[in-house]
Amino acid sequence: MIDLHTHLLPGVDDGARSGEQAVEVLERMASGGVTDVCLTPHLLASTLGRGVPSTHDRAYAALTNPAGEMPRLHRGAEVMLDRPLDGGVASERTATLGGSRYMLVEFPRLAVFGAVIQALGRVIEIGLIPVLAHPERYACCSVGAVRRWKELGAFMQVDATTLLSLHGRGNRARRLVEEGLADILASDNHGDTRMMTGAGDLLLEQSGDLQATLLTERNPGAMLADEAVEPVPPFQIRTSCIQRMRGLLEREDR
Repeated sequence: MIDLHTHLLPGVDDGARSGEQAVEVLERMASGGVTDVCLTPHLLASTLGRGVPSTHDRAYAALTNPAGEMPRLHRGAEVMLDRPLDGGVASERTATLGGSRYMLVEFPRLAVFGAVIQALGRVIEIGLIPVLAHPERYACCSVGAVRRWKELGAFMQVDATTLLSLHGRGNRARRLVEEGLADILASDNHGDTRMMTGAGDLLLEQSGDLQATLLTERNPGAMLADEAVEPVPPFQIRTSCIQRMRGLLEREDR
């Protein structure tokens, strides 16, 4: 599996507080089958013109010589689109996923549909490809809205652990997968226990082998390689399996 949304660059945002904490999570990811991890600390579009903070470079250097087995690490960011992106960001690619054209972006949770359309359009206009982080969180998220964002040229990253939630966001996340509107799954780990494994197992258990492979391996890999993303076929998720899967994961965490 390939995880393109994590906050494991230590001490730079609300994620992992130390290198030790980040390494512990990364080693656990590796043991769960994650081969590649993109480190995506929070950044603001309004500050990208100044470049990536030097603290990020130092934090990354602290993670590159671990003693234990870890996934391959890639640089990136989760960019809050608080203002239109400057065109120079596209040529530098310091905040994109692994230096590709794909950029992980987010909005305030109460962002309105029109503002999302406008901001995503600007990302595309300057030559980048927006990957919208956790669309299921946004108040304006609906199947119709996501279809429109995808028609514009954006891709959708659903939080893996949200698929196992029985209410609210979980219902929206599952609906996006069921409609074939999710392009990748990611953990959004903040130095905690969030992993991709449970969501992948949920799909595999219900014969969603192709969907699991596309959402957790092939499409994330294509983004890192700056290649085309494949459509994910619609897939019906049986909610009867979710409670049992949650129970299994809770026992593993003890």
